[in-house]
Amino acid sequence: MRFILAALAALTLGTSAMATGPRDHRDHHRHDRDMRGIERPTQVELGPRPFFLADDMAESPLKQQLQQCARNGRFKPSDFSIGHRGAPLQFPEHTVESYVAAARMGAGILECDVAFTQDKELVCRHAQNDLHTTTNILATPLAAKCTTPFSPATFGPDGQLIKSASAECRTSDITLAEFKTLRGKMDASNPRARTVQEYLGGTANWRTDLYSGPTSGTLLTHKESIELFKKLGVKMTPELKSPVVEMPFNGFTQEAYAQKLIDEYRQAGVHPSRVWAQSFDQRDVLYWVRNEPAFGRQAVFLDDANTVADLPTAQQLREYKAQGIRIVAPPTFALLSTDSNGRIVPSAYARNARAAGLDIITWTLERSGVLADGNNGFYFQTFDSAIQREGDVYRVLDVLAKEVGVIGVFSDWPATTTFYANCANLR
Repeated sequence: MRFILAALAALTLGTSAMATGPRDHRDHHRHDRDMRGIERPTQVELGPRPFFLADDMAESPLKQQLQQCARNGRFKPSDFSIGHRGAPLQFPEHTVESYVAAARMGAGILECDVAFTQDKELVCRHAQNDLHTTTNILATPLAAKCTTPFSPATFGPDGQLIKSASAECRTSDITLAEFKTLRGKMDASNPRARTVQEYLGGTANWRTDLYSGPTSGTLLTHKESIELFKKLGVKMTPELKSPVVEMPFNGFTQEAYAQKLIDEYRQAGVHPSRVWAQSFDQRDVLYWVRNEPAFGRQAVFLDDANTVADLPTAQQLREYKAQGIRIVAPPTFALLSTDSNGRIVPSAYARNARAAGLDIITWTLERSGVLADGNNGFYFQTFDSAIQREGDVYRVLDVLAKEVGVIGVFSDWPATTTFYANCANLR
């Protein structure tokens, strides 16, 4: 936490305690007033983390460039910098507070992952079935409506964990009005929990619950996210999340779901050039390409590969382009590898995607915790051997931008990508 806490100096929102009950009627009005008072940031506030990372780099021309850039002063928002669910390295994801923090850090584009409620209203959640880890639902009366109630962990006589604590609460379990009574929290749970309160913990030690207090964690509908993003002056990248319920859901088809997402931008008067609709389901992307060509032009096909072996072939990438898909978004490991000298280089997938004429966005930076521990997991799996220190994140960004040619990078802490984009003269 030594380097993360310092980065919050210019972004003080919320309080430090997580209350257990739903907000009352008066609290709703307080948050409504806060929403109305939000305006586009007048300047980018990076905080100390991007500069800490530059100082932490091994000596190199890139380090010198970034340190010189740091002395130059003012920074501008950049579309290269995409707020992944807002700024969830420190703020509860998909909340007003998280989005405002990301916009203040210069993210030019913000993401609302889109799920639907029991009454078929669209809301910002990373998954249809994550309310038990991303909100306080289990500590409210709405816990009774969850698909799977909370079940405590069980242990053997020797204290060894036999069965992890569990629960499953879906947006489709509750109505929109009920959803709006909840508060967001850091996405986490404690598998060894014996009580609901213990289960609601589990936040990684390189994150924080400091901004998950009883007056923060303000949840949004998809429509509200559009209005908030308009106020913040940012562009928008909604992701249509795959339902966990059987579709059609009470007559709500997958096509109607995909169409409703687009309709809410049109109703809000948002120009298609300011929207990058995403989905891991190729059928959704092709639906937009064929039925909403103005929005389909920037539709993003997310790649759900877990390993290099799962990645599409060069032929498949060419087929995407032939079908009208223009942008692909694989995880970062898909785009990078190392050469015989241990240097980070573009991967075969990256070269094939560019050869197919596809634009590339990637996810997700600042999501792997402390990099210097040498165990950075999913996102760094193909080049982890080249990561030795925290500042190496800029080596990753530099190859992505200059050698792979990505047009945007999702980040859990957009100040880092904003700083790099400004120093590299990316818009």
